[in-house]
Amino acid sequence: MNKIVFITGASKGFGKLWAEALLKRGDKVAATARNIAALQDLKDKYGDSILPLQLDVNNRSEVFEVTEQVEKHFGRIDVLINNAGFGLFGTTEETTEEQAREQMETNFFGSLWVAQAVLPIMRKQKSGHIIQISSFLGLTTLPLLGLYNASKFAVEGLIETIGSETAHLGIKTTLIEPNGFATDWAGASAV
Repeated sequence: MNKIVFITGASKGFGKLWAEALLKRGDKVAATARNIAALQDLKDKYGDSILPLQLDVNNRSEVFEVTEQVEKHFGRIDVLINNAGFGLFGTTEETTEEQAREQMETNFFGSLWVAQAVLPIMRKQKSGHIIQISSFLGLTTLPLLGLYNASKFAVEGLIETIGSETAHLGIKTTLIEPNGFATDWAGASAV
């Protein structure tokens, strides 16, 4: 049976790679990005198999609205790939309050908002799979990545807790902790 997969941060990097792989396999994908134009190439190639949606995971109400659109469009959500995030380079001492809050808002709270929006749907279905993209830096630390490290440690704890709270409901959770892949996760985020 083909899956309905909801992917955040699908405009580039891992998100785009997973979206394309799932579409090639025959799954239906709700692909989100802050810049919806970045998803047009997938829409052109895969047509109705993809639902591109604009989403800023920092906006909790927008997360719930978009999740509702996905459920209405496809009728269910089998898998969430909670991927949206970015890296922030710089010393912890020199990181501004704004930078620190943005890092935690996107990487931690964004993941929380999307999980909170999807969980009632999966609970109703009595099935689902939340795949959270974290990092090996949720398990250890590196200098100049203090806030990124902290955000990923928080994500690890969140998803492990969700897993223990929902396993009896038929909802699975998986943490993926990549290391050393060439994606644009840091962009222009040097402090």
